[in-house]
Amino acid sequence: MSDKYTPPKVWTFSEGNGGEFANINRPTAGSREEKKLPQGEHQFQLYSLGTPNGVKVTIMFEELLELGIKEAEYDAYLINIGEGDQFGSGFVDINPNSKIPALLDKNHGEEIRVFESGSILVYLAEKFGKFLPKDPIKRAQTFNWLFWQMGSAPYLGGGFGHFYAYAPEKFEYPIDRFAMETKRQLDVLDKQLASNKYIAGDEYTIADMAIFPWYGALVKGKLYDAAEFLSVHEYKNVIRWADELIKRPAVLRGRVVNRAWGDEDQQLHERHSSADFEKIKLEY
Repeated sequence: MSDKYTPPKVWTFSEGNGGEFANINRPTAGSREEKKLPQGEHQFQLYSLGTPNGVKVTIMFEELLELGIKEAEYDAYLINIGEGDQFGSGFVDINPNSKIPALLDKNHGEEIRVFESGSILVYLAEKFGKFLPKDPIKRAQTFNWLFWQMGSAPYLGGGFGHFYAYAPEKFEYPIDRFAMETKRQLDVLDKQLASNKYIAGDEYTIADMAIFPWYGALVKGKLYDAAEFLSVHEYKNVIRWADELIKRPAVLRGRVVNRAWGDEDQQLHERHSSADFEKIKLEY
């Protein structure tokens, strides 16, 4: 870094401190405006954005529907985090942390609010009895890797992604620090997948759904335009696993739900039924 920074004795917030989300970032929680959320006809109402954390949940819903579980039908509404939709009172009522995704299970009039993507995956897996093994050993492995993702991805997204792609200036130290950590995480996955078909063993689980939108997208060149920089070609087992997952119709559908950028024929701002995919190009 060119300028040495000496932290003050007490940190104070200053608006417009740089970065892509500087206009909405504040050190306080809670709603900033009264704003009701829309609701559709289905039991499940998802309020999200097609970022990796949002895609985890839409993949899960689409996988359940792929199995023919009609009770998993859902309405998905776009939450534009760049515009601050996550600070509306309706959204904060579901998730006081103002992060996507947030799920409302209308549950026959007794509403259940679920937030944090990992929590939503577990909630749906337990509700429908799918993608979470009952065998205690396999179940433990699935939870191990699900929570590995929840703890590790902030270093990839908020760490590497922020300083490499979103920060107002490029600084060598944080980029090097988080690039090293991201590559270490990819190596962890690569070694696990060297002897396992899926992340937690021989079964496709919510661990795969959680990890794929982050690390699968990364090795397939879909995240931060950083594939060459991170030499992702080195992680052949992760690439093999990602290539297998993108053959799944539910994965291809799930990744376009609440997507609001990129090619227009791969954007589905809202999802209310399977018919919504008819004009969407389902390819990776």
